Amino acid sequence: MGNSHQLLLTVLPGTYAIARFAAAADMHVPYTQGAFYSVTKTEYELSLVCEEKLLAADMKAERGRRLLRVESTLAFSLTGIVASLAVPLAEAGVSIFAVSTYDTDYLLVNEGDLERATAALEQAGHRIQRRT
Repeated sequence: MGNSHQLLLTVLPGTYAIARFAAAADMHVPYTQGAFYSVTKTEYELSLVCEEKLLAADMKAERGRRLLRVESTLAFSLTGIVASLAVPLAEAGVSIFAVSTYDTDYLLVNEGDLERATAALEQAGHRIQRRT
């Protein structure tokens, strides 16, 4: 099955963390001061993705993640965008945490997997650029 989507992705600077809070937690600064953050709330939990440096050292979180951004505004009618990224990464043994916004998609990968991830995405026909 060929990849019908050739996307440009940017590896953003810095490291990110994925933290879990109780559903009733009060989200406030400093978490929202970074260049990128995402909050998802359900009846069971509140998940936060933010710059790692904004979290207290003793806070339970998955740390050391790198953030990749799809550099296109993606129409809601497009299908298979996340799959075109997730499948080659899964085949390369790279775990992802995906976040979608209104306009585009973001992937978080473990910093130790970044080189393997970018190589797998390039082999799948995507282009990678790095922002410093």
